[in-house]
Amino acid sequence: MNAPIAPELLRVPPAYPGMTIGLLGGTFDPPHAGHLQLSQTVLKRLGLDRLWWLVTPGNPLKSGNDAASFAARLAQAEKLARHPYIVVTGFEARRPSVHTAATIGFLKRRSPSARFIWVMGADNLASFHRWARWRDIFRAVPVAVVDRPDARFAARAGVAASCFAPAYLDESDAHGLKSMRPPVWTLLSAPLSPLSSSELRLTRN
Repeated sequence: MNAPIAPELLRVPPAYPGMTIGLLGGTFDPPHAGHLQLSQTVLKRLGLDRLWWLVTPGNPLKSGNDAASFAARLAQAEKLARHPYIVVTGFEARRPSVHTAATIGFLKRRSPSARFIWVMGADNLASFHRWARWRDIFRAVPVAVVDRPDARFAARAGVAASCFAPAYLDESDAHGLKSMRPPVWTLLSAPLSPLSSSELRLTRN
């Protein structure tokens, strides 16, 4: 039986005026060292004040048949993310929609003086056009994409990257991303971790 979820994990973390906060969403099933490596890359390269791991209660694009429970995924993420600037949260479980566009809109209305950046791996950019209101995400906040093994070419050739090609920012200027008006996005090179949640789930099962 899963332990009850700590109430603070279901609250929206504080976002003070002037803060720059990265948002890394996902099922985190399971969270692994690749998530941590990606997080350390964006914290350093983008000059973030915080990076929130948004552990979703359910991904509309994934089957939940083999998924670990929401409580278990939150607990595992908390255990892994031992970093003073990484905040694990499951507040989307209390929101009427888990779609990223809705979450970003809510956060911007709630904390208009904070700056948010959407963070994702290059493998997600390749299929980003399948996300609900994906264009609205690009138009709402800057987007930082981090390289993943064998994903850079597909990401750059994908529908979303092609659509927003004029808004691309070279990674040499990535530190300025937080001050730029969307749509703007960059693709960051990083040490490539071979770990993936999908493969780790296979070994778990």
